[in-house]
Amino acid sequence: MMRTVLAALVAVFVAGPAMAADKVILMLNWYVYGEHAPFYYGKEKGLYAAEGIDLEIQEGRGSATVTQVVAAKTAPFGYVDVPTMMRAAVKGAPVTAVGVALQTNPMSAMGFADKNIKKPEDIKGKIVATTPGDSMSQIWPLFLKKTGLKETDFKVVSGDAVTKLNAVINGQADLLLGYVMDQSMKIKDATGKDVFPVKFADYGVNLVSSGIIVHKDLIKENPDLVKRFMSASTKSLEAASKDPKGAAQAILNANPKGGKIETLTQGFELTIPLYKDPAGKANRPFNVADANMTDTINVMVEYGGLDAKAKDNPKDFYTNEYLPK
Repeated sequence: MMRTVLAALVAVFVAGPAMAADKVILMLNWYVYGEHAPFYYGKEKGLYAAEGIDLEIQEGRGSATVTQVVAAKTAPFGYVDVPTMMRAAVKGAPVTAVGVALQTNPMSAMGFADKNIKKPEDIKGKIVATTPGDSMSQIWPLFLKKTGLKETDFKVVSGDAVTKLNAVINGQADLLLGYVMDQSMKIKDATGKDVFPVKFADYGVNLVSSGIIVHKDLIKENPDLVKRFMSASTKSLEAASKDPKGAAQAILNANPKGGKIETLTQGFELTIPLYKDPAGKANRPFNVADANMTDTINVMVEYGGLDAKAKDNPKDFYTNEYLPK
């Protein structure tokens, strides 16, 4: 009996106390949709727990707002549109991207597939719904320049994000400017009809999109947490990409009102190709090429309202240092 008790005490001493997991918030750029599936999948499959992270995923209300939340240290990690983050950072917000997920841009002009608008030339004579001042409307002139379209080739109707969607749904517009894996799925959810996107990236409009951002103080104070979080996130993107339906289901398991399994799955399937470097390099997720970021900054300075001083130090906006090798 005594020998058994001693053995048990030795075992406890050797094992030591269990280390508590770090409670971490990741705030998304918007209400949940298919693009966000990997984070829910990684949490469900224990990939964050394996890195000692107790992950809480919160929905956001726009990349600009989430950037402010991270800058205020209210949430340690944000998933936002990186060019939007750049606008805040160049004005002094102490944030940076520690991983760029979407390295090919999702911006598109999209309408119902049965309208047979499949290339820029098909936009001539059509009605395009836009939201003045949003990121897609800012980059739209570059798409027109790249494709040889003129503003006189089509008509424009303007409104907020909901009005823009309703214009296409109700037949008041033929197309809208939106993200290939987001607005297209909202239209399909509402109508059951397929949508075809004319992607800006297919016509030489090169800039990155969503990524994970942190406060620069977190990098200084807890670089190990940043490394563990990005390790888990990298594994989550890789695993989810092999199981799109399972990843979409993970959203619904966590949030039963998070959408419909069909469009969540399709939305994530449309997201997966955007992880790849447009230059064709076989990087692991989040590892962005310097050239891609430089192209993004140049486009944003010329068309996206980014202060020209952003060109002085591109590396101030991102780092690959905390990604798994």
